[in-house]
Order: sequence, then C-alpha cells, then structure tokens
Amino acid sequence: MHPGDYAITNPSKPAVVMASSGETFTYRQLDEGSSRLANLFRARGIGHGDHIAILLDNHSRYLEVAWAAHRSGIYYTPINWHLGADEAGYIIEDCGARALITSTRMSDLLQRLGPRLEAVSTRLILDGEFPGFESYDDAVAGLPLEPSVPEVAGVAMFYSSGTTGRPKGIKPPLRDGPANAETMLEPLIRRFGFGDDTVYLCPAPLYHAAPLGWSMAVQRLGGTVVVMERFDAAFALELIGRHRVTEAQFVPTHFIRMLKLPVDQRAGFDLSSLRTAVHAAAPCPVDVKQQMMQWWGPIIWEYYAGSEGNGICIISPEEWLTHPGSVGRSMLGPVHIVDEDGAEQPPGEPGQIWFETPGHRFEYHNDAAKTANAFNERGWSTLGDIGYLDDEGYLYLTDRVSHMIISGGVNIYPQEVENVLVLHPLIADAAVIGVPDAEMGESVKAVVQLVDPAVASDELAAELIKYCRDRIAAFKCPRTVDFVTELPRMPNGKLLKRKLRDQYAALPPY
Repeated sequence: MHPGDYAITNPSKPAVVMASSGETFTYRQLDEGSSRLANLFRARGIGHGDHIAILLDNHSRYLEVAWAAHRSGIYYTPINWHLGADEAGYIIEDCGARALITSTRMSDLLQRLGPRLEAVSTRLILDGEFPGFESYDDAVAGLPLEPSVPEVAGVAMFYSSGTTGRPKGIKPPLRDGPANAETMLEPLIRRFGFGDDTVYLCPAPLYHAAPLGWSMAVQRLGGTVVVMERFDAAFALELIGRHRVTEAQFVPTHFIRMLKLPVDQRAGFDLSSLRTAVHAAAPCPVDVKQQMMQWWGPIIWEYYAGSEGNGICIISPEEWLTHPGSVGRSMLGPVHIVDEDGAEQPPGEPGQIWFETPGHRFEYHNDAAKTANAFNERGWSTLGDIGYLDDEGYLYLTDRVSHMIISGGVNIYPQEVENVLVLHPLIADAAVIGVPDAEMGESVKAVVQLVDPAVASDELAAELIKYCRDRIAAFKCPRTVDFVTELPRMPNGKLLKRKLRDQYAALPPY
C-alpha cells in the first residue's frame, strides 16, 4: 500500500502532523503532492534507477518528496543538513543526483555548495527563492494530481555517518515491483503492534534510515505520523498525551534525557495511550532501560539492524527482562561471532558479528573495496560491530571494531565505560576513546559533557575515575578525563568518534 490507496479509502485522515506548528497533511494531500512531483520527475526524464538528493530539515513536505521518488522508481538520498559544504557536496556528487530538493532554511549551506551542484539539472526550493533554484511549488503547479502509470518502487540510498572517513552510500538493489508493494518493514512493525490505528511519534531527523523508513511504513499501513521538528524530552512526552500517540521510536540518548527530567515533571505527563516504544541505533545501558521499564511498563521493544538490511535481531520487553542487555535473536538467519583469525567463538566470547543471510546482497556505492570487506569467503556480511551470543542465541553488543581500544595488548570496549559514565548525575553525555600512550600504546580517555559546565574541575575528574573503578574493572577505566561543552553526537544518537580520535591523535603521547 501507499498514500494513493488511502487517498481513495480515507482521504481526510491525517497522514502527517508537524509537532510544533500543528501543520497537517491528509492522505489526499500527501498523495496529490507526491503525484505532482513524481510527474515532474517523469517530465524531466528522471526515472527508474536515477538518483535524487533531499536536503531538508524535518520539513512538513519531507515525506511528500520521499514518496514522489519512491513511486517513480528512483534512488532517493537524504542528506544530513548538519554537514559542512564539503561533506554535503561530496554526497550530492557521489550519488549522482539529477535533482536536489531543499528549502530556504538551508540557504547558508547552499551558498557554500556552489560548483558541487553543477551536475544537478533540477534544483527545487521550498519556502521562497534562492539563486539558481526553481520554486518547488511553481515547478509542480499545473501538473496532474493523478499518478503516471505504471508506478515502480524506488528505494532510499542512505549514506553512512562517516565515522571512519568519507561516508559511503549503502545501495540496495532496486525492486521491480509496483510502488505499493509491501517492503520488509511492514511485517516488522506489525510485529510491534503497528496498524491502521497507529499514531506514530517520530522524534528524530528524517534524513536517518529508521525515522524515514518507519514513517513511510506507518503510512503504508494507513497510520498517522507526528513529526518533531527537533527533539526535546519534555515536549516529546507532552506530544504523546496531546496526540494520543500509540507507538514511538527512540534512541538511548532520548531515554537518558527523559530520565534526567525532574521526577515530579515526569509524573505529570499522560502516557496512557502509548502501546509500544521501540528503540535502536545504539546499545542502551542496562540501568537506563530498567528505569524506563519501571516508568513506562513492559512496552519497550528493541531491535538491532543496519541500513544494509543484512540482518535484524529483535527482543520483546518480556525477553529483555530475562536477558538484560541483549538486543535479541536473529529474525533472518544465523549470527556468527568470529575472532581476528576467522574462528567462530563459543557463547560468551566476544568477536566480530557476521550475518548469514542467503541471497541478500548490498553494495557501497562507488566503493568496491569497502563492499568486498563487508563480506567474507562464506558469503556472510558484517556491519563492523563486536558482540557475543549467550547459550540461547541472544546477541549482546559490545562495541564497534573501529572503536576498540588496545591498551597493553588488552582489548577494551568503550561502550561499557560510557554506559557507566552517563548514569552519573552530573554527566549529560560521555565518550570514551583510546589516545596515544608511550608505554601502553593506547590509554583510555573519557571526554565528558556536564549538565552544568561550571562544575568542571580536576577534583571532579578524579571523582569520575573513581566512580568507574567502583563499578567495572580498573584496567577498563579512564586514566584521564577531559570536559567539553558538547560532544560531536549525531541527532540519531551516534557519536562521531573519528572527530575526537583525530583531535587527540595529533597530540604527543601521554
């Protein structure tokens, strides 16, 4: 199904509601708007297998643009608008975008893109004017409100966050089916209780895979998507009551920010409509999830997957309570834990996670070497994460291969240390990295963002080191602590550790 089907059966039902402005688009409006843009693509010769780029914040027309591309058989690449001109321009050029859809809210970035847009023949801008761009509304005015036929399914091509270098496009194969054919997401979200009565809260940027993919999947089921322009913990909780939200998806950072609200404020929100909360994107500290379960009850599901689509693990609230810390069991095929020599590890022993998913292939756009490294000689594929299985086949994430610290020949996984630090009442956010050490090769450093930056001191740094040593093995704990005003964390909760590591790698060894 897609919006066109519901535009016939339930045209006045809200498809999109913007959280702050209250602006609402019905299924009829979403269908007509996306049909017009799809017809423009066709008129401009942009069709099956071509690429477009979307450079928007959480704009009220974002889903209209994505649906237009989807029903045109096009690869559509959402771009993180927080990127610099060089990074955003690289993605536009690398994906081969024939069209760019943006808004005047991106004017500062657009001014710096300049020659990176030379190959983009169709440039459309919302909310006003910008040199070198056509008005989106003027360009589609007068085009048919009905879709051109046949409508063939397109697909999103997301770019990696670039934690270890240039971001790479994760290119799935185009399907030959009709635009309203079911994708792999609909059965997944039905498993979590989603349906045509769903009111789904999307608190994260639509340029990320899960927020966009799940929002579109909700609309394939005929539900309503409430889009937050930006995340605010108290406002998210208020929206659940205001719109009678039934399902929502969060990342652990969202949970941590909610838990740091005053207890009496948290108690004042009406969350009675919430049937299911789902979280993913990063490992959630066990204590954080336990506190959320105590607050919201056993309605919190978790999944582990990547934009590559090569595997997925799911764990229900009931399973998690008996397997705390796990991300669940595989739903697609066997999971293998492999050490540096390629040997499979027994239960409880960490190693690199590989998925055995017969028949599933993906590629990294314009990067044959990275694609080859994602697969082994047995056809298994990896996302580059480290973890272990228990005796029942439940998977536990430890960290990423690229984040691992080797100190004195011992492997240390920063995520474990970060999970301890973020629960300290004075800490708003924390990152743990390896820094050059003349004796040990690397030593463990914590880079901490405080709730109140004014309390930073050498004494607090020493207290935080002791706080860690009281909870985990001493060799894993930070030897030094630095305080920063803000960590380079993406809105989906992922830390750009490359930026921190590059900063400290340039300093003399300790």
